[in-house]
Amino acid sequence: MEKEKLQSVIYAKIDELPTLPAVIPRILSLMEDPGADAHKITEAISHDPALTSKILKVANSAYYGFPQKITSLDRAVALLGFNMVKSLAVSVGVIRSLPSKGLSEIFDIQDLWVHSLAVATAMKVIDGGKDGKEEGEALFIVGLLHDLGKIILAEFFPEDFAAALERSNSGSRAPLYESERQIIGIDHGEVGGMLLSRWKFPDLIVVPVTQHHSLPTGGSEYLKETAALRIADALAQEASI
Repeated sequence: MEKEKLQSVIYAKIDELPTLPAVIPRILSLMEDPGADAHKITEAISHDPALTSKILKVANSAYYGFPQKITSLDRAVALLGFNMVKSLAVSVGVIRSLPSKGLSEIFDIQDLWVHSLAVATAMKVIDGGKDGKEEGEALFIVGLLHDLGKIILAEFFPEDFAAALERSNSGSRAPLYESERQIIGIDHGEVGGMLLSRWKFPDLIVVPVTQHHSLPTGGSEYLKETAALRIADALAQEASI
């Protein structure tokens, strides 16, 4: 299938997905607002009970190990930090809108998110807080969402995606993105970028996700962020995560 026609098919399938929770565009706009504070974030998230529940579940997880149970969103924001809560809210909102049933027959979705969390954490380490609040948050989200195109391919092109996985896991040892291009005609980075673009995510997030397995296009903007994602991805894979 020609690339342009394939992209049209993918866009049509993306439009079949559930819409993002209404709170996510609000949080994305707050990420670009230098005047945004913990109160505004808490107020926005509180309108989505399911998202609030997820944030509280994370805050009460063994990973953070807080001595007392956290029962209010205000307390969670205070303990986790409102930058982390923003990143978690956006990422959880996206994950809620993605398909999940039946994917385990093709690949391990839990492994995907463990890898993605490792990449997101590495992105924050690479950034080192040098580039300010907005970019630091965006880089964490980039890392966490960089492979979501795999979910779209597994959902809408299950046989072809399974064949790409098999080709990459066989003796050829070809990178998965090369196998995707060979069999499907597009790689998961491009597909993930299409999804995030359709959902009106900022270019600071869309471009690195789109190009993390491609040559940069459209000038040098976001080269640094794309390079950081490639390094973080390589580090996670080198650590067998």
